[in-house]
Amino acid sequence: MVRTEARREVTLEAECCPSLLAAPLALDEASSLAVGFSALGDAVRLRILSLLAGSPDGEVCVCEFTGAIGKSQGTISHHLKILAGAGLVHGDRRGKWVWYSLDHERLASLRSALF
Repeated sequence: MVRTEARREVTLEAECCPSLLAAPLALDEASSLAVGFSALGDAVRLRILSLLAGSPDGEVCVCEFTGAIGKSQGTISHHLKILAGAGLVHGDRRGKWVWYSLDHERLASLRSALF
């Protein structure tokens, strides 16, 4: 009996809030989502996003990633370029350094595509 009630709740919730994936995606939307999800498919990039998400100021200087992640500056730059190309982060040059922040709207669009 409990199982039946649980299934009914899930069904009602699904009817209330349909997923974006409930219908076939257009080619351009699928391509955009693929670029974003592909960028998330690396442990270093996930750690970069985690550091950005946990930053009290909402931004992190590129110089801070190397020590926190334990990778070279060149490796960090490579991964930041991929994240920026996917629209997940934005860089703001201030003199010699670049400060990175998350693109919350882009991350929300990827999140909503899953549910």
